[in-house]
Amino acid sequence: MTDLHPYRYTAQTHVGLKRKVNEDAILALPDHNIWVVSDGMGGHEAGDFASRLITDAVATVPVGLDPTTRMHALRDAIQGAHRAIRAESEARGRGVIGATVAALMMANGHFVALWAGDSRIYRLRDGSIEMLTTDHSAVAELVLSGQMTWDEAEQHPQSNAITRAVGVGDVLELDKIRGQVATGDRFLICSDGLTKYATQGLLQRMLARAPLETVGEELLQVALTGGGADNISVIVVDVL
Repeated sequence: MTDLHPYRYTAQTHVGLKRKVNEDAILALPDHNIWVVSDGMGGHEAGDFASRLITDAVATVPVGLDPTTRMHALRDAIQGAHRAIRAESEARGRGVIGATVAALMMANGHFVALWAGDSRIYRLRDGSIEMLTTDHSAVAELVLSGQMTWDEAEQHPQSNAITRAVGVGDVLELDKIRGQVATGDRFLICSDGLTKYATQGLLQRMLARAPLETVGEELLQVALTGGGADNISVIVVDVL
């Protein structure tokens, strides 16, 4: 089934400057118009296992599904990863293993975003940025109640305390948002290794200015210049 819009994208992940292992995983499936960022937690050989399990699961979604079936297959893949991570965590018996997920799917002039945790999806439209996701984190409640901004939340001591993740808890509740896409829209999917160092204002300026060929590297460089204390993952999708 041909989509109403063609898309171009760039996808990068970087271990950063302080970590020995990249616990982020990214996935681009242009034949499905699906893009995923996952940020693992649980330490070496745990966080990277969890994030990669999520992207590997999504990569098994068959090509050629109609949009509704494809969206359900995407959701089912993430739920399957949740069960597999839980089983592995119980088998290892060494604490919590889990990962965030932020998945974007395009079909028939619309987008669907599914997420759990604090990896984010933004949309730049007509030069203005909008954060489409809402962090599942301890400080998100302070933002939603108007006590601080998302930029301030990133600098809060509890900013890393996420309240929802794939592989954690009995039931995984994925949040979902959908909407229309328009020619010229630019989507950003990223892990918190970027947003710790980039305010929404900075993201807006960079996404509005940089061409697709360089925007990923420029965003990575912001995080590395800022200190690169975490793994950094960036996917930018342009609607043509």
